[in-house]
Amino acid sequence: MSTEAHTAGSKSVFNTFNIVAGVIILVGLGITVLRFTGGLGAVTNLDDNNPWGIWIGFDLLCGVALAAGGYTTSAACYIFGLKRYHAAVRPAILTAFLGYALVVFALHYDVGRPWRLPYPIFVQQGTTSLLFEVGLCVFLYLTVLFLEFLPVPFEWLKKTKIRNFLVKITLALTIMGVVLSTLHQSSLGALFTIVPSKVHPLWYSPYLPVFFFVSSIAAGLSMVIFEGTLSHKFMHHAMDEEYLKHHDTVVFGFARGCSFVLFGYFMIKLIGVAYGDAWHYLSTGYGALFLVEMLGFVALPCFLYAVGARDKNAKLIKWTAAWTVLGIVFNRFNVSIIAFNYQLPSAERYFPSWMEIAISIFIVTLGVVVFRFISKRMPVFREHPMYKAEH
Repeated sequence: MSTEAHTAGSKSVFNTFNIVAGVIILVGLGITVLRFTGGLGAVTNLDDNNPWGIWIGFDLLCGVALAAGGYTTSAACYIFGLKRYHAAVRPAILTAFLGYALVVFALHYDVGRPWRLPYPIFVQQGTTSLLFEVGLCVFLYLTVLFLEFLPVPFEWLKKTKIRNFLVKITLALTIMGVVLSTLHQSSLGALFTIVPSKVHPLWYSPYLPVFFFVSSIAAGLSMVIFEGTLSHKFMHHAMDEEYLKHHDTVVFGFARGCSFVLFGYFMIKLIGVAYGDAWHYLSTGYGALFLVEMLGFVALPCFLYAVGARDKNAKLIKWTAAWTVLGIVFNRFNVSIIAFNYQLPSAERYFPSWMEIAISIFIVTLGVVVFRFISKRMPVFREHPMYKAEH
C-alpha cells in the first residue's frame, strides 16, 4: 500500500464514520453499565414466557449464520482447490473471527450470571445438552478462527517462523473449522426442535438442523459478497492490485454457488412443510409471512443470483447479496421471535426494548470499528511484500 493511500485513509479522526460510531459506542457503554448494575429487568422486556429475546435471535443466531463466510470460503479455497477465491479468504476469516468473538461478548449481556459463562466448558460439562454442544463447538471454532487469522498479524510483525508454521497447518485448521461449523450451525436449529409446541408449524420441523446448516452456507457466501462490496467502496485504498483483480471472480463464482444452495434450501423447506402436513396454515396470517420469507427472500434471490452470474452483472449480484443477508436475518427472527410463542395473546408477546436494540447496534458497530482498524493496518486486502510468492 502506498504512503499516499495510507495517508488518505487516516487523514481525519473527526470524520462522519468516527463521529457516528463514537456516539453509538458511548450510548452502548451507558446501557452496559445499567445492564450490569440493574440486571436484565432494567434494560430488557424479557420475562418467563420469553427468556430469549433479540440478543439470542439477532446477536447469536444471525451472528453465527452471517459469520459462516469463514468456513465456506476457506473450504472452497483449501479443500476444494478453488484457488481463484484465495483473495477472499482473509477478509472472510477476519469477519468470521470478529463475528464469533462478538457472539461470545454479546452472550455476557444475555445470561444472568455472565461470570459463569466458562463453567460448562471448564468446570461442569452437561454432555447431554444441546447448548453444551453449541457452546463447545463455538469455543473450539473461535480458537480455530484465531489460529487461522494469526498469520496476518505475524506477517505484520515480521515473525516469519511462527507465521510459516501456522500457514503449514492451514489445511488441518480448515477441516476442523468445517467439521465444527457443521456441528454448531445445525445444533442451533436443533435447539428449537425441543420446543415443538412453541414454534409455529410452518417453521417447526425435525429438519430444522438441516435448514439452519444449509441456510448458513447461503448466508456465508452472501456475506462475503456483501462485506466485500462495502470494503471495496469504503476501503479501496487498503487493497492491492491482486485483490482487486480477483474481486469480480469471487462475486460471480459465489453468486453461482449461492443460487444452487438457495434452490436446494427452498426444496428442503417444502419437504419440511409436507412432512408436517402444514399446508393449510399457508392461508393464515402466519402463512402470508412464511410465503414472504420463502418467495421474497429465498426464491427471488435464487433467481437473481442465477441471472446475475449468467449475465456477469456484478451490480445485480451485490444488491442480491444484501437482500439475502436481510432474508437470513428475517428467517432467524421468524424462528426465534416472531413465530415463537405464537399461541400467546398479543399482550404477552415479546418485543425488544429500545435498549436491547441499542446494545445490538453497539455490538455490530464494535465489530465494524475493529474490522476497519485491523484491515487498514494488516495485510488483509493486500499481500505482504515478504510473502508475495507464497500466496
